[in-house]
Amino acid sequence: MSKELVNAIADMREPEALRVAKEMVEGGSDPLAILGEAREAMGIVGQRYEEGTYFLPELILAGVMLNQIADMVKPQLAEAPDVERHGKVLIGTVEGDIHDIGKDIVVFMLDVNGFDVLDLGIDVRPEKFVEAIKDFQPQVVGLSGFLTLAFDSMKDTVEAIKKAGLRDKVKIMIGGGQISDEIRKHTGADAYGKDAMAGVSLAKEWIGAK
Repeated sequence: MSKELVNAIADMREPEALRVAKEMVEGGSDPLAILGEAREAMGIVGQRYEEGTYFLPELILAGVMLNQIADMVKPQLAEAPDVERHGKVLIGTVEGDIHDIGKDIVVFMLDVNGFDVLDLGIDVRPEKFVEAIKDFQPQVVGLSGFLTLAFDSMKDTVEAIKKAGLRDKVKIMIGGGQISDEIRKHTGADAYGKDAMAGVSLAKEWIGAK
């Protein structure tokens, strides 16, 4: 697989990244493969941010690029208009993290696969997740985070849900950045999704949808 798109995004070459993405879409590339390359690029951006090579402006520019690329591929992803509705998923980027690209892709994929999704946005306090669980009554909660600092926020959110007596009412999945099973254990979540489709599969499995 060519890394042209990955490198263009990671190196902050916005015009080139958008051109390459447009060519891939028009050339019939798998939209999920395009999003996969974009996600890989964000992993590099995040690593450079953690190392102090990149700063907030670079994170924001990467987000702008990925939003535009996501808009390019969404029409290809949304070619299933009549979808049976399955259940409810609550999702948000945890406190201290402003990354929303991966979350937005997961929200979109859950929606086109038949889930009612409530997106709380970015930098969401644990208390807000708890309040939303009470009001929205989802079966699944998704905690998103791109930076390593998000891991403790995820853990705090799971703890808050537990203290509110709601832990046995929801399944919790985490995703974004360098998520692994070790991180899942650290946070107390039920599972982690390596990409948007993994998140959809988890939600379907938990809710019992086909």
